[in-house]
This record gives sequence, structure tokens and C-alpha cells, in this order.
Amino acid sequence: MTYTELFIAVKNYLQNDFPTNTWTDVAGTGPDPSTGAEQIDTFITQAEERIYNTVQIPALRKNVTGVTADGNKYLSCPTDFLSVFSIAVIDGDGNYEYLLNKDVNFIRAAYPNPNTEGLPKYYALFGPTVASGIITDELSFILGPTPDAAYDVELHYYYYPESITVAADGRTWLGDNYSPVLLYGTLVEAYTFLKGEQDMTAQYEKKYQEALGQLNRLGTGLERGDAYRDGQAKIKVNP
Repeated sequence: MTYTELFIAVKNYLQNDFPTNTWTDVAGTGPDPSTGAEQIDTFITQAEERIYNTVQIPALRKNVTGVTADGNKYLSCPTDFLSVFSIAVIDGDGNYEYLLNKDVNFIRAAYPNPNTEGLPKYYALFGPTVASGIITDELSFILGPTPDAAYDVELHYYYYPESITVAADGRTWLGDNYSPVLLYGTLVEAYTFLKGEQDMTAQYEKKYQEALGQLNRLGTGLERGDAYRDGQAKIKVNP
């Protein structure tokens, strides 16, 4: 399902064009001519975030590399970072040393002197990054011990993929591979906005939960195993 198909489906299901006559266009001279686009895009992005915080699909994983600074115990997170899957420091021989997640207090207790340097073994989510004395919206890690060299770092992390509302080709993994959960999730958000009838709200929520369960079977079930290790799926047949 593309963005255009989803956009049209939402309006058809709810029989509502979601007119945007409550605000003005860019020139400030009248109603925005894009019929309902701003409202429907909000419903879609809210649905996407609900889905992404419920089911761990592979499309939510991202891998980046960085470099530590000699004598600097802090490491900035990517701007789209949400949570860690793994962090590895690569030593001079090319060996990967996967860091253990700890609390900031543990690292402070284990290495009370920040000048204690070596190959990092632990990391903790420290807090907002400070740039030029200004606290930013981005987060940073603290490493223990403090790096004694410029080590390559490989971070595997959780993030929100680009929304289907802004994708250049109007497509995303979710829309291409399991569109029912995106459609019904958006309908739940839209019908809630419309303050619709409770029975229909419950029906859309039921369909959304059914679709979410099927996506969960795929994302945290089928995609995390194979027939070689787990055996083929089969239905038990009574003799």
C-alpha cells in the first residue's frame, strides 16, 4: 500500500475529506487547498509510532559507525537514536569488543577517576549532548573506562524509519509488507479525532489489534527463526 492508496482509503472508509478550513495557506489568504492532507498525515504518523513501539520488526534496526576520541569518555548518539541493540568497540587488531550496558552510577563507581583510560568495556545512556555549552535534544553515551585511543565503534540501534507520509516514492517497508496494520491503525486515530460512534471505534480497534497480532507473529516470530533450527510449522493432526 502506497501513501496515496492509504490516503484515499482513509477518506473512503470514513467518508470524510477532512477539510482543512480551520487554518490558512502559506500565503495566509485563505483555506489550505490540500484537502485533509495535514490532518490525515498526523493520523498516519501517530499510527506508525504506535506500531513501531509495539512490534520489533527488522525495519526498525539501523547500523552506523563512529569513532571515539582519545581521553573523551562521552560518545554522541545519532540524531534519530531511540535505543540500543548493541555497541561494539573495534580494537587495533580489528577485534570486536561488545560493550555491556550499565547504569551511569556503575561506571562512576567502577572508574571513579575519569583519567583511567583503556579499551572501553561498558556504556551507559548518559543524557543530552552539550554542544558549545548548549544542551541539545540529542543523547550521548558515557564509556568506561575512558578510551585511550581513537577506536572505531559500531552501533546497532532502534529508530523510527522514514514515515510513509514523507517517503519520496510514497512507500515504506510496513506499507509494502503488511499494510492492514497501518490502515487500521490510521483509522483508529482518525475515527478518534472524529469522535465517532463507540461501536465503530471498537470495531476498528479490534481489526487493528488483529492486524498487530499478525505482524507480531512475523516480526518477533517467523523472522527470528528458521526451519533448520526450529523445524517447520505444522498443525497437529489427530489420528
